[in-house]
Amino acid sequence: MIEIAWSQFTPGAALAGGLLIGLAAALFLLLNGRIAGISGILGGLLTPTRNDIVWRIAFLAGLIGAPVAWQLASSLPPIEVNAGYPVLVVAGLLVGIGTRYASGCTSGHGVCGLSRLSLRSLVATLSFMALGFVTVFVIRHLMGA
Repeated sequence: MIEIAWSQFTPGAALAGGLLIGLAAALFLLLNGRIAGISGILGGLLTPTRNDIVWRIAFLAGLIGAPVAWQLASSLPPIEVNAGYPVLVVAGLLVGIGTRYASGCTSGHGVCGLSRLSLRSLVATLSFMALGFVTVFVIRHLMGA
């Protein structure tokens, strides 16, 4: 079970993070003409085209490098995962299958698609959220976990 430490919630940092994500997604679209959806960026490396590899690797390196750089300046919050490797592998595979069916991931649809007023992204984001709510309800209240 995941518990939120409300005493450590910092709305200023959360707002700044949201603004930075929105700004980065907007600049990425304006400067490169591409949507900052992680599944599409990673998927493009699996079927690479000429002149399309460097920016994808740089984007993914930034995703990995940013928390590493942050940890040099400050400590990251502790992460506790109460699931074994088989559960995590199955969950990862289900997320991967879901991104293929939805033609994108939560970042692509929720951040980039909604900002472009995409109806497909609205439907996908509502589906992600609704199924997340249902999953939590079933696991916590019906299964008793």
